[in-house]
Amino acid sequence: MYAPTERTIATRSRDRMAYDEASVHAVLDEAYHCALAFVVDGEPRVLPTLHVRVGDMLYLHGSSGGRPLLAARDEGLRVCVTVTLLDGLIYARSQFHHSANYRSVVAHGVATLVTDETAKRAAMTALVEKMGAGRAAQTRAPSKKELAETAVLALPLREVSARQRTGGVREEEYDLDLPHWAGVLPLRQVAGVPEPDAGVAAPVPPYLLPHRSPWLEPAPLRGAHVALEPLDMSHVDDLFRATANPEVWQHLTARLPKDRDDVAAYVAGALTEWHNGGRVPWVQRSATTGEVLGTTSFYEVEPARRSLAIGHTFLGRAAWRTGVNTEAKLLLLTRAFETLGAERVVWHTDIRNERSQAAIARLGATREGVLRHHRIRPDGSWRDTVQYSMLAEAWPAASVALRDRLARG
Repeated sequence: MYAPTERTIATRSRDRMAYDEASVHAVLDEAYHCALAFVVDGEPRVLPTLHVRVGDMLYLHGSSGGRPLLAARDEGLRVCVTVTLLDGLIYARSQFHHSANYRSVVAHGVATLVTDETAKRAAMTALVEKMGAGRAAQTRAPSKKELAETAVLALPLREVSARQRTGGVREEEYDLDLPHWAGVLPLRQVAGVPEPDAGVAAPVPPYLLPHRSPWLEPAPLRGAHVALEPLDMSHVDDLFRATANPEVWQHLTARLPKDRDDVAAYVAGALTEWHNGGRVPWVQRSATTGEVLGTTSFYEVEPARRSLAIGHTFLGRAAWRTGVNTEAKLLLLTRAFETLGAERVVWHTDIRNERSQAAIARLGATREGVLRHHRIRPDGSWRDTVQYSMLAEAWPAASVALRDRLARG
């Protein structure tokens, strides 16, 4: 428990204040940036910076040439640090009662420069680990020169308070009959799709991927012919090379890529759909050579109805009739029925794509009918879609047939 002081006791809305460690630490650990306030030569300064909490010590990142760090070299620097998480906007019927829901921490004290090399490295490691558990082991540690160019301030968490507002609209009773909309607009910080730097071939690390239902998780799958791994932007160049053939894209709803950027846009779109919960994309890779062959996905994923579709599939021409597509479907169907407990799996294909219809039928799927004017083709024409499905009761026999077909080659 942090003892309240003159600087941390609120003069109004005291019911919003908290001084317990759990409340303070929760805000500091969730937030990624803070504001560092101090005075230099009689003038106030406020700088945005990164922070990390280790126990009851708050570490602040900066440049060794920055004025606050220079001022902290001797006896330390008197500072005020604020961290705020904005949770929502409050829309009242009256302008006066508009507000916000938030969680915040204010810390006062004397920040000192961390000069011990071991302590400095530990603080910087903690900051990197806050960005992703395991990140420190996957990156190069700072050199002595880089360490010298970086400054770390240490602020003991002693004079600290937390403050928050939660709930809905609070206004005068005489405003309740006004004909204006009132309510809360929730706000949250959401990570987007990771964008790898040029030349990066490593897959996106797990700590940058969203935590989600197993139904929306592109778990790695492997067979004798093909390996399925989560699709990411590092696959763009290999996908472009593997699928640069008009035949591959003939019956897809996506246009034939003109260049690498078109494939990048396709992959980025697939990943955005995945982050939004609408698709689970994999890249298909040769299990023997490691060569990227194409991509496939789950989509229309509905865990409550235990249903999903398999599609958005395309393979480079060289992988056709090699067993890759059959085994990929076997892996996906096994995951759907045996791991996820699906009741129903669906396929959609262009009515003009007779090769695809025959391939789906060979999987043991049942043709259900035609969805007229179901999608729009890249040339602007309406596509009639043939829909197939397989139910859980049909999977045991279909599984045996697929495995026998693969064994026969």
